[in-house]
Amino acid sequence: MAGAPSYERRLSGARAASRGPEERRPMTAGLETALRAAAIGIGGTLALDVWAALLQRAVGTPATNWALVGRWLAHMREGRFVHDGIGKAAPVRGESALGWLFHYGVGAIYGLLLVAWQGSAWLQAPTVPAPLLLSLALLVAPYFVMMPGLGLGIAGARTPQPNLTRLKSVMGHTAFGLGMYAAALALNVWPGPMLLSRTGV
Repeated sequence: MAGAPSYERRLSGARAASRGPEERRPMTAGLETALRAAAIGIGGTLALDVWAALLQRAVGTPATNWALVGRWLAHMREGRFVHDGIGKAAPVRGESALGWLFHYGVGAIYGLLLVAWQGSAWLQAPTVPAPLLLSLALLVAPYFVMMPGLGLGIAGARTPQPNLTRLKSVMGHTAFGLGMYAAALALNVWPGPMLLSRTGV
């Protein structure tokens, strides 16, 4: 009986070795597509942050305070989803890290949505309209979920300059969409995404 687990491991290894490359390739291709899609979303998020930093430096428009977003998320554990003003809520330890992780995590998810919508063929020949349209359509998230939750009202209605707030979101999401397109182009040039295929993992 002591030798049974060893035999089972050898049998499992033999079965895995007997599988041809064609049986392993779908899983590898799917994983590579998902990784590239997530990387594209992260690239778009980075472009958004660069744009926000440049805008703040040029005209003094403050960038999103992701620590306050993290505070909003942390208070959800207490069943509090909407605040009169998130700045009045009690600070939460680690709120800044939570907010930034959420920011880039959502960006990665948006990259996955883009590729799920357009298909993996889009990765080989990226075009501008798809990521741009998706990023603008996704304005429903900040307008109707995040802003009201933070106490800023629907589409920033409770901010001092609602139209400017909305325009800032449109410009930011445009930068995000263009950033996803640029990231897709970059991944077609950089050999890194092909590493999985080359190693046969």
